[in-house]
Amino acid sequence: MSLALSVLDLVPVRSGQSSAQAIAASMSLAQRADRLGFARYWFAEHHNMPAVASTNPPVLVAAAAALTERIRVGSGGVMLPNHAPLVVAEQFAAIEAMAPGRVDLGIGRAPGSDPVISQLLRLSGTTSDVDRFPDHIADIRSLLSPEGANLRLTSGREYAITATPAATGTPEVWLLGSSDYSARLAAAEGLPYVFANHFSGQGLERALELYRSEFAPGALEAPKTFLTANVVVAPTAAEAERRALPQMRTMARLRLGLPLRGLETVDEAEADAAARTNSAMDELVAAQRQAWFIGDPADVASRLRAFAERHGVEEIMLSPVAAAFADEPLDAAPGREQTLELLADAIG
Repeated sequence: MSLALSVLDLVPVRSGQSSAQAIAASMSLAQRADRLGFARYWFAEHHNMPAVASTNPPVLVAAAAALTERIRVGSGGVMLPNHAPLVVAEQFAAIEAMAPGRVDLGIGRAPGSDPVISQLLRLSGTTSDVDRFPDHIADIRSLLSPEGANLRLTSGREYAITATPAATGTPEVWLLGSSDYSARLAAAEGLPYVFANHFSGQGLERALELYRSEFAPGALEAPKTFLTANVVVAPTAAEAERRALPQMRTMARLRLGLPLRGLETVDEAEADAAARTNSAMDELVAAQRQAWFIGDPADVASRLRAFAERHGVEEIMLSPVAAAFADEPLDAAPGREQTLELLADAIG
């Protein structure tokens, strides 16, 4: 089967690396994905995490759009409870004007951080609360359209609002989620939908079944979805396993409520694992290992094809979670670049 590949980037920050170096590495990776023929490149939204620099998807999407030529760029996603709908619409209308016809606006309902950070993000007075999520999705779609939207003032007068004064196109709006809620909302509105399989891993089959069975034509005539997956590919399976270890340990720390820090290098992760015994972390790492796609190019390509066929999709968005060795350059991501290159060649 023909299988399209895309990228989800959290802009990982390794120990000893600055945000500037991490972002430079991600921009280089976006350009590499563009040249390799990947379908789209999305940036996530996370806050106050030492190992993640993707705090502001619109800024990163705009930067990637300016550096690429054909690949679709977008958010995976903008966490709407943190933002006023008009601001989101204006940001992505501007990016659409910069890169016409290749912008995706993926929107999520979760805050993307802890309650303290969520409260700080809302100090500006945004009313984009979770309970009004469906209304704000509708608002954003209306504001992004060339016709704009009309607000009825208390005086009864209609007030016209547009996200940009002379739109010639609109970003494609996607709903993202890891529960039934977004699957059902996307189905009801006829919108494209993605389940956060790379993060959750539980409930994928149910979410896809709900989305497809309840889909009503709206923005789309038929359901549109793809799969996400954590992927590490290297010339040998042994190298891939080593490069996967730091990110698996970071995810285990997050789930165990342990203090977070910059992403370990492979050298640091192996040394710490050898020096300490933490059965809870080891169990979580082993569980993640079963769900991630780690190995040599032929093995991972084969398993991704089977994964896509099993769930009836023609695209997989991979989160390239290969970590770096200590002696690799700080302003590049050789392991992540290698994952994209080897997999693109193996998929063909």
